[in-house]
Amino acid sequence: MEEVVNMKNISIYFFIISCITLATAINSSSHRISSKEPNETPNDWFFLQRSFPYPEINYEARQLAWEQSQNASQQTAVKGEGWVLKGPYNIGGRISAIAMPPADMQTIYAGAASGGIFKSNDQGGTWTPVFDDALSLSIGDIAIAPSDPDIIWAGTGEANAGGGSMSYDGFGIYKSTDAGNTWDHVGLENSGSIGRLVVHPTDPQTCFVAAMGRLFSNNPDRGIFRTTDGGANWNKVLYVNDSVGGIDIVIHPNHPDTLYAALWERVRRPDRRDYGGTGSSIYRSIDGGESWNQLTNGLPPSSPSVGRIGIDISQSDPNILYAIYADNIGYFAGVYRSDNGGDSWFRTNDSDLDYMYSSYGWWFGRINIDPVDPDIVYAIGFDLYKTSDGGNTWPLISSTVHVDHHDIVVHPQNHNFLVNGNDGGIYTSTNGGSSWTFLENLPITQFYTCDADEQNPQRLYGGTQDNGTNRTLTGNTGDWQNIYWGDGFFVLVDPTDNNYIFILFRIISGCTNTRRCNYCF
Repeated sequence: MEEVVNMKNISIYFFIISCITLATAINSSSHRISSKEPNETPNDWFFLQRSFPYPEINYEARQLAWEQSQNASQQTAVKGEGWVLKGPYNIGGRISAIAMPPADMQTIYAGAASGGIFKSNDQGGTWTPVFDDALSLSIGDIAIAPSDPDIIWAGTGEANAGGGSMSYDGFGIYKSTDAGNTWDHVGLENSGSIGRLVVHPTDPQTCFVAAMGRLFSNNPDRGIFRTTDGGANWNKVLYVNDSVGGIDIVIHPNHPDTLYAALWERVRRPDRRDYGGTGSSIYRSIDGGESWNQLTNGLPPSSPSVGRIGIDISQSDPNILYAIYADNIGYFAGVYRSDNGGDSWFRTNDSDLDYMYSSYGWWFGRINIDPVDPDIVYAIGFDLYKTSDGGNTWPLISSTVHVDHHDIVVHPQNHNFLVNGNDGGIYTSTNGGSSWTFLENLPITQFYTCDADEQNPQRLYGGTQDNGTNRTLTGNTGDWQNIYWGDGFFVLVDPTDNNYIFILFRIISGCTNTRRCNYCF
């Protein structure tokens, strides 16, 4: 008898733990920092579970485990054994990076927070995984060489410092010379997480990396790195200290010796989170990265309250730059514009954006300028906003899509074609963001736990990050259903009476958002 998801046909018992209790006791998928009440500190339960009894994960042991897992997978594949993918394809999951060749509107590379890189040759109609042999499937950024679209750089380790739903740190930089078919590891294996990559406009062997370092420890392998020989050698060209990393970097399209980098001071421990500091600032180099000067004229002064910063440079008028700021708590702190190459800045009329970070701006932090019109800019946060008048107004353009946005591509051949990546997956627009289409064909859902119905083993259940509790009644890959909201942590099916399903989930207290974020109900 087919099972139908409604209260008349199935009794679902919910173990509901309130937002405040779960955020302070477990805080496993929360994006929010707990309130600073006396004796109250964060508790990264999932991280502690994986690192116990040590204060951080042993990365050498983890790398060895990855290598052993790969060898075992290869051996079972030869024998015709191993794991079978059961989906879901139609639910989605967190996208951290998107890239498209500037002369090709069909090819899309999508980087998942913990699912590797997928490539589409038909504008998202179908996808092929191209990164599954890498030691890390957490993607920080993807950059295509402007002068050779076959050369692609990928940085592993997502730099978004989620409340608890963060991915493992990565293993450095990979490079492909055949449009993603094969990849070589090219160094920076201790860089932890990668905020942004940028490739020289005419020399595909020169790449700059903004590295944030490891999330749960201070380490010197952070800042801005440069290679001029395709990754054979790297130089650290901008460094402040072992708790300040590189989160963003852009390059002048016509004078590539000019670069702009955003640094972010971020310290995190299982019981402590500092998402800002005096090291958070913007720097400029005019000699290819040999030397850097901090930009201050019109920008927020250095202080402990300055948090994550995103920056972009106009491709059509490189004198114009935009920067977006969060404070050290995670609230929105302004969008700034420069019309003279960064010599001076002024704050835009950005009151429409006051709540765009929803108190956790360290989860986002990017801003993207339209490649054709420098007055069109996209501000990326909990929601997605767009200005078409140089920052005077910022209307919301994401009211019909999943929240928590991380990257967007505006194609230069048709700047009305957008590809947006967020916690729900990938959306495309053909009209500049007026309407969106969700691509329901990527197996990138992040599961916390899963369960199978012992009486009907084809019925699979799982709790997911930011996409609720889901199940399939058939065991197929494309017919999963959302059966409850929130961050779905645990789900258990009664082994003797499968009418009873128990779930543990999380919702955001006070939120009234009913979109695909699945936090609310």
